[in-house]
Amino acid sequence: MNILSRLPVRTLHQCKCVSKFWNTLISDPYFKMKHFKRAKNDRNSQKFLITLLCENESRFSSYCCPLSSSQMAEDAQKLVRPLSSKPLFRVVCACDGLVVVTVSDIMTDRHPMHLLWNPSIRESIVLPASEFEAGEFTRYGFGYDSTSGDHKILRICDESNEILALKVGSWRKINKHPHGVYNAMTRTHSLAFVREAFHWIGSSRECGSREYSLVSFSMSKEMYGEIPLPEEILSLVGIVFVGVSVLDGMLCVHAMNRLRGFKTHKLWALKDHGVKESWSGLFTMEDPSIYRFIPKYRFADGELLFSCVNLPSDEPVFRTSSGPFVSWPDAGYIGGVVYTESLISPRSLIY
Repeated sequence: MNILSRLPVRTLHQCKCVSKFWNTLISDPYFKMKHFKRAKNDRNSQKFLITLLCENESRFSSYCCPLSSSQMAEDAQKLVRPLSSKPLFRVVCACDGLVVVTVSDIMTDRHPMHLLWNPSIRESIVLPASEFEAGEFTRYGFGYDSTSGDHKILRICDESNEILALKVGSWRKINKHPHGVYNAMTRTHSLAFVREAFHWIGSSRECGSREYSLVSFSMSKEMYGEIPLPEEILSLVGIVFVGVSVLDGMLCVHAMNRLRGFKTHKLWALKDHGVKESWSGLFTMEDPSIYRFIPKYRFADGELLFSCVNLPSDEPVFRTSSGPFVSWPDAGYIGGVVYTESLISPRSLIY
């Protein structure tokens, strides 16, 4: 079992055909969890799921590629995505090798269908629908609650905040932030999940505020909190855009500061969770040709993978701090999420 648990998912699927015994062993929930625990600590099991809409196509396509700082577009494998009859397909967030996606027929659909998809084993389920519309500022987070032994999805939007426990099977409305803090993240951001809590950037006013805060929401206690931001962010002048992400298991915030035509992108990591003094700078880049800088992954050598938009072409791309990473010049939309290869079936997480 130890040897088998080290193999990639694709190889294990082939091994299931060898004998009935191997098929039973690999299909066992205990083996699947053992395999996943190893995969979480194996960089070769980390994959990048890319979603794009090319100008010469009328629907979204999905690709999977290994994570290497010397990446080539030829290494990306096109995936057969679920519900391919729906032309619009957007990756929302990921946890434990499972990806939450939305599918719809039109871009302005306020009630898109939500799926839970494992791209490694090509299995998916349709998630329960919310009674509330999905607005421009609707954001999602996905994580595991060890207290209840359940995977949960948090949905924050203009009308109402909701949580979906997969074992319960229905959305439940929860209280909004008690101090009137609004979501200040762009539509390309998902909620960051660290230490069994969701995190996002909030603002004290609905529009036009630069009084940013880092909001947290404990999944088991269902309580809001705030984590102090780096002093450097609070003292920035000019036009500032702030976001949150997770790199190497650490909560990170990034900021773009635009002043007199210059754009500076900075990234900080919280080394000791909840301790303001432990914010540490990881990355700084001055480049007036890019905006919408969003960190995605940190390689073993410290190289950073991020998405951005190139100017003046307005071309969405993935880049590392030293050069391009899988570029599609004709892409009109591009999104990506890092996930771990997993044998876990979405069906096993619901009653």
